[in-house]
This record gives sequence, C-alpha cells and structure tokens, in this order.
Amino acid sequence: MNRDSLVEELVKYGYIKSGAVKRAFLKVKREEFLIDAHRMMAYIDEPLPILSGQTISAPSMIAIMLEVAQLKPGMKVLEIGAGSGYNAALLTELVGQGNVTTVERIDELVAFAGRNLKKNKYKVKVVKGDGSLGWAEGAPYDRIIVTAAAPKISKHWIEQLKTGGMVISPVGAVGFFQELVVAKKGKDGSVTETYHGGCAFVPLIGREGWPG
Repeated sequence: MNRDSLVEELVKYGYIKSGAVKRAFLKVKREEFLIDAHRMMAYIDEPLPILSGQTISAPSMIAIMLEVAQLKPGMKVLEIGAGSGYNAALLTELVGQGNVTTVERIDELVAFAGRNLKKNKYKVKVVKGDGSLGWAEGAPYDRIIVTAAAPKISKHWIEQLKTGGMVISPVGAVGFFQELVVAKKGKDGSVTETYHGGCAFVPLIGREGWPG
C-alpha cells in the first residue's frame, strides 16, 4: 500500500473527514519518520515500533485525534510525546511552521524526532521534559495533544490552555481500556469533557502520569 491508497482507505472508513487533514496525510512521508527496518511498512494502518521501546501510532488513530482537535492555521499547539516526529509534522501541516512544540522525556527520541523533522523541513521546537507537566515556557496553547495514555487530564495542561482551548488525550489504565477524551476550557476556567471512543496507547510516564 502507498500513501495515496492509505489516505483513500482512511477517507473511505471515515477516519479522515476534512480536506485539511487529508492534505496533511498526503503531504507527510511516514517512511521518513520510521526506523529503517519498518520503512517498507509505512503505509499499513498499524502502529509500528520506533526506538526506546516506543511506537508510532496507527494512521487511523492519528486521524481521529487530528479531526477531533479541529485545528486551524495559526493555532499554537503543544504535543506531549514527540516519538519519531511524525505527528508533529502532520500538526505543522495543519497549523503552520513554527506553531508546534513537542515535549519528549526520552533523550534518544528527542534526537530522533529532531533529526526527522529537520530533514523534512519542519520547523518544530523539540524539547526534553516531563510531558505530564506540559511545557509552561510556551503557554498558553490553543491545543494540547497527548500521544500517550494518561491516568487523568493533567491540571497543568488545563492551566496552559487558552480560554476555549482543548486537550486531546487518551485516558485510562495501562494495558486496559482507554478512552479518547477531549477536555475544553471554558471562560471561567471550568472544563467540559467529551468522549470519542476506545483506544490503546503506551503509558504516559511522569509526575502527573504513570510511574516509570
């Protein structure tokens, strides 16, 4: 399967709904964000191993998250969990160069994501840190997108959102059922949550996450 046929399949089955998300998937070369052993599998709709025991999510799962995020050009986005940099590249296609920061706790992945993004000409700030605490230095954000399963929506993420901003995160126990949660911040600081189906992610390790 190639990139065009994968995107056609994601559209057919309703994972990709918008023209913007479709264009992003057509533009970003997933193979450029994989280790050499898995480049030939780039356009199979499955999660794949990268480095340090981590994975790159299945394209269908990424598409679901990008669609519920309702991203628009110019939005400021924080990603929790850089992984290989693939999701940050898609985010950049949706919100524009220089508008995405991605925080990663594993040194090897900080370097891997940074190299992949630079090689593919994406201007993304890749920082090392505890993503469960967000990244206060760049706040406030329009969107915070979490690519690992959290035990709960971190209070730090909510604090770092703009009014009307949203956190998109898998929430649930490691190895058990997780739910994709969208938490929206109201004008009075209140939080409204909506739920978008089951999912399976690696655990979010950190002070407000799971123990490492």
